[in-house]
Amino acid sequence: MTLFESIIIAIIEGITEFLPISSTGHMAVASAIMGIGSDSFTKLYEIVIQFGAILSVLLLYWRRFFDFKKISFYIKLIIAIIPALAFGALFKKHIDSMLEKPMIIAIIMLLGGIVLLFVDKWFANKAEIDTQEQVSNKKAFIIGCYQVLSILFPGLSRSAATIIGGMQQKLTRKVAAEFSFFLAVPTMMAATVKSLYDVYKETPEVLNTDNLSTLLIGSAIAFIVALLAVRFFIGYLQKHGFRLFGWYRIILGIVLLVLIFAGIIKS
Repeated sequence: MTLFESIIIAIIEGITEFLPISSTGHMAVASAIMGIGSDSFTKLYEIVIQFGAILSVLLLYWRRFFDFKKISFYIKLIIAIIPALAFGALFKKHIDSMLEKPMIIAIIMLLGGIVLLFVDKWFANKAEIDTQEQVSNKKAFIIGCYQVLSILFPGLSRSAATIIGGMQQKLTRKVAAEFSFFLAVPTMMAATVKSLYDVYKETPEVLNTDNLSTLLIGSAIAFIVALLAVRFFIGYLQKHGFRLFGWYRIILGIVLLVLIFAGIIKS
């Protein structure tokens, strides 16, 4: 991976992390198009910059995220992250294998888009919870279970899964999206720490000065781009819902399948 390629991947990550279109899927496809291999550093890079992008949540919502008087908020996040930690540990090899198969990502991208076309109708006028304080521990756990789907099926989108899970639990679109953002912080922090530990244990030479610099640059770029993307997403979601993202996923899924069958992208 060259510095230019790493910057492109970081920009893609920043734009897509909080949108229900799968940042992981977009990075995997972009890597395949640019001919970037699936070596240990590339895999590490794509996880670390996700955490970089998600740190933008701490800046945008710092008053709420660091309100230590509300311990219940942190308890909910701990409860919600348990399913992801358990399944992530159990299915890491499965996840890594799936990320190397553009065909699977394309199909999941397409099917996920079809689901998004109908989400707003499914949950229309069913929202009862319009503040984070109203989210119970049980609801937090159920939302965390939805997050597992994005772990098992790369290309599904973590934000899409958790937001839909929140809406299924009668959260408004805005509250569901914000809870999804908050949950992403401990989720990706755990994934980043685990990935860094695995690389340090198995291939410590990867963590050289040049690669660490690339990680920092990529994370910074993803962070800055994500700041803009998350503001856009919240505003758009409140006014228009998921339909546009559904059509985008469907079109992208079809385009990817065409490129795969044409041999431009290896399946």
